[in-house]
Amino acid sequence: MSERSGWRRVCAVGDLVPDRGTAALVDGEQVAVFLLAGTGRVHAVAHRDPFSGANVMARGLVGTRGERPTVASPMHKQVFDLTTGECLDDPAVRLRVWPARVTDDWVELAL
Repeated sequence: MSERSGWRRVCAVGDLVPDRGTAALVDGEQVAVFLLAGTGRVHAVAHRDPFSGANVMARGLVGTRGERPTVASPMHKQVFDLTTGECLDDPAVRLRVWPARVTDDWVELAL
């Protein structure tokens, strides 16, 4: 992994399957990384489901609610905004979010 100005390479963009999550270990934290088919944007949120405590968010169901890109927990189906981490079913709960980008065919997360 290389770091450039606060960004960490996580994986090659070609390693991601659109609209499916991939789990990565970044600085000791489990992160769920998503490449959205419709927009080509990448998103990164905590892999740990705050409701069940299980590291499963990368296995969640990708979708939208209105214009918001979302992932639904595979455990109890709570829906989270991939941009903000907000749980749309319980706004008091959030997933941690990392700024994500694609640079030179690599997915990078802001540290």
